[in-house]
Amino acid sequence: MTTRPDRPLDPDLIERLDELLAASGRIARRHFHGELEALEAGDKGGEQGYDPVTEADRDIEALLRAGISSMAPGDRVVGEENGESGPSEAARTWYLDPIDGTKAFMTGMSGWGTLVGVVENGRAVAGWMDQPVLGETFAAVHGRATVRRRSDGPEAFDLRVSGCEELSEAIMYTTHPSMFGHDGEARRRYDELGSRVRLQRFGGDCYAYCMLAAGRVDLVVESDLKSYDIVALIPIIEAAGGVITGPDGRQPLEGGTVVAAATPALAEQAWAVLGADRG
Repeated sequence: MTTRPDRPLDPDLIERLDELLAASGRIARRHFHGELEALEAGDKGGEQGYDPVTEADRDIEALLRAGISSMAPGDRVVGEENGESGPSEAARTWYLDPIDGTKAFMTGMSGWGTLVGVVENGRAVAGWMDQPVLGETFAAVHGRATVRRRSDGPEAFDLRVSGCEELSEAIMYTTHPSMFGHDGEARRRYDELGSRVRLQRFGGDCYAYCMLAAGRVDLVVESDLKSYDIVALIPIIEAAGGVITGPDGRQPLEGGTVVAAATPALAEQAWAVLGADRG
């Protein structure tokens, strides 16, 4: 049996989430600008490869999890560092990635952010990406995608994708090509896709998706993602007018291989090269 959400995403809840992100941002900036020894990362990857985690990851997730559980006690929470909490049958689930792009964070680059995404009844319906060093918060709530920049004051500005429809004109980002392996068919197809776009760049993590929503990037193609890596970004892309799907053409709520594009035509061209079975 599926329970009803404890409370809707009303203005009060959204305001309280903004306060939580402001607090998590202070934690992130303190670690990011602190002594290098404080950034020393543990490795949770093991045989799967280096997957760093810092004290900032753990502290931010703990803060967000406690705050969300307090203001929406009937909801489920899924985080990268501490798994699931709350009722498993809840109609609403919050997905947390305290620092998406820990490798960028620990090496002093700014292409990371704190992700909070909301899934209700099987669809991603709201999302936030906060980049506290740059002072930017990207959000999608009630079908509107916006960015707020501290340098511009409290006003939120609408986001809109570029409208690019051709691979040959597209700017494409991927955090790293090794997401598709170092050899084999998947990597061959990914490299082929890269050869067909106008400009291919690497890095960016979650920030690249937000630049797609802002019209600066046309295509983001990644693989080996987890749910908490992508749920928050789905509503931001969609509300800005773009598309973001997995190989089955649906919202990629479980992660895996993902194509985010400015237009359906561009997404279909990318998937055609990647060889997805579109049903």
